[in-house]
Amino acid sequence: MPTYEETLEFLYSRLPVFQHIGAAAYKADLNNTIALCDALENPQNNFKCIHVGGTNGKGSVSSILAAIFTKHGYKTGLYTSPHLLDFRERIRINGHMIPKEFVVQFAESMKPLIETISPSFFELTVGMAFDFFKKSEVDIAIIEVGMGGRLDSTNVISPELSIITNIGWDHMEFLGDTLQKIAEEKAGIIKNSTPVVVGEVLPDTLSVFEKTAAGKSATMTIGVAAPASWVEKCALKGDYQKKNLGTVKAAITALELQGYHFSERLILEALQEVISLTGLKGRWEVLHENPQIIADTAHNPDGLKETMAQVRKGLKGKLHIVLGVVKEKDLAKILSLLPPSANYYFCKPNIFRGLDAEILAREAFQHGLKGEFHDSVDKAFTAAKSRASKNDTIYIGGSTFVVAEVL
Repeated sequence: MPTYEETLEFLYSRLPVFQHIGAAAYKADLNNTIALCDALENPQNNFKCIHVGGTNGKGSVSSILAAIFTKHGYKTGLYTSPHLLDFRERIRINGHMIPKEFVVQFAESMKPLIETISPSFFELTVGMAFDFFKKSEVDIAIIEVGMGGRLDSTNVISPELSIITNIGWDHMEFLGDTLQKIAEEKAGIIKNSTPVVVGEVLPDTLSVFEKTAAGKSATMTIGVAAPASWVEKCALKGDYQKKNLGTVKAAITALELQGYHFSERLILEALQEVISLTGLKGRWEVLHENPQIIADTAHNPDGLKETMAQVRKGLKGKLHIVLGVVKEKDLAKILSLLPPSANYYFCKPNIFRGLDAEILAREAFQHGLKGEFHDSVDKAFTAAKSRASKNDTIYIGGSTFVVAEVL
């Protein structure tokens, strides 16, 4: 039997990985996922689940809900992507990562099918999560959409509740070049006669969700204001979490209408312990004080707009920004949101999709952003630390993969 490390090497080398290579790994249909699930005797039909999609916040909403269910005594599965440090972060039960032995044995058992249908890395991972949750007999699983919704590999489940956090500009090359088109793809997770919560709506997207929900006889609820006590207790301190907590509040209300019971005391405890209960990282994570070092995985215009507003609000001293992005991002939209007064340390995340740091620096210069470029995230971060005084602020972001390398 191969080791865990050998198994991961096999999966990464044999299967197309979207996080690494982008469009070449994207499968615009559910055929492989259906074939995988059939081979596994459709494990996704053996546990209750909640499906969480949206442009931003779906990882946080999924983790908060998982923490709440765990705190209430449910054996709770959590499937999220991508991972930051260890592949096993993607698949958890009550915060504990899937065992290495299960990953190895699952991959070995799937090798004949891998040779036959050549699934993507994400498709195989979804099958692995469903199989693990079934065999572990979870009470409920929170399943985060990978990208889009309608054609996402996770969209073979029959959830108790569907959640769409919001709609913003991201992955337009796959999901469409208008907010309505993106919303239509995200709305693809709405199921017949299954309630749906939409965290935030825009004039361009509300009608899409209303029409889809009505066509499927799905009761639709819009996100509400987060209770002040939830915001205060929550261990996730990004300002944008207020919107996510409002989405969770609406979801809890929708679940209670289905007969679930929740205690306010346990909800507050779950919010306080959400990081330890789920392992969520990289969301406005304060890595150091003096200088203040903040890492955040925001990587699209809507996400960066929120984090930059919070940076400005809590800025200490001079601002230093370690910035890297992937190739397909709309640079003009992203760079226009960043403060010209900061010192920049441009870098390329260590993946094929990473945009060359020199190209990023050149584009940034056109937007009035000044700084230096480095051939690795580590060198950029080291340079920022060497230049920053103890009274300054260092922000690390632009890509999940930049944050992952720093962590």
